[in-house]
Amino acid sequence: MAEIKGILFDKDGTLVDFNATWLGVADFMAMDAAEGDRWKADRLLAAAGFDFATKRFKPDSIFASGTNMDVVELWFPRLSEEDQMLAVARFNEITSMQGSAMAVALPGIVETLGILHGKSYRLGVATNDSTTGAEKTLLTLGVAQLFDAAYGYDAVANPKPAPDTILAFCDLTALKPSAIAMVGDSRHDLEMARVGGCGLAIGVLSGTGTRESLSQVADVILESVADLPELLSARVSETI
Repeated sequence: MAEIKGILFDKDGTLVDFNATWLGVADFMAMDAAEGDRWKADRLLAAAGFDFATKRFKPDSIFASGTNMDVVELWFPRLSEEDQMLAVARFNEITSMQGSAMAVALPGIVETLGILHGKSYRLGVATNDSTTGAEKTLLTLGVAQLFDAAYGYDAVANPKPAPDTILAFCDLTALKPSAIAMVGDSRHDLEMARVGGCGLAIGVLSGTGTRESLSQVADVILESVADLPELLSARVSETI
């Protein structure tokens, strides 16, 4: 087993409480897209994967794991390319401002990130949110200083599940992919880890993913990132 020296984290559902942070933002986006029509906004939310019965987004749904471009293409399929870019810019503004301002850290996350940083792990964020949104969220949570970089879907040529973010993090840290663990709550996160050759693909059950949806692509599944230091310490002990 290669020694893990760097960790890439998904953001929403992994570091940030997805529903507490994003339900209000998603509703705002849908109402904005529907020009205030509540019925139409609800139809847009359902199309993006919102389950009105459970009041949660479904695992691997567009809103749970896609980009703002994915949402625009779903909600506005007949827009011209120029108008699509304007819509994406509008959604980027909403998510970077409101999503970061409303960010709620999952229990134990801030303390856990401090522990991992103290153990000299190189830390990064790999999200399908915008890069600006990711950076502002880390500032809101008070953990920006612990991270080497945050990569949004607009920071790389191809977002998750493509391996571009892993390669960018390797270039920055001079680590090999086999020395990096990818941690996330969706299949996109773990599929990126597989394609990118990460040493560990770690699923967490703190977001929209379920044990069933993650088990086929994860090396290990944890309840949350708060369990990560213990896992990594045990893994080090096994190599000694």
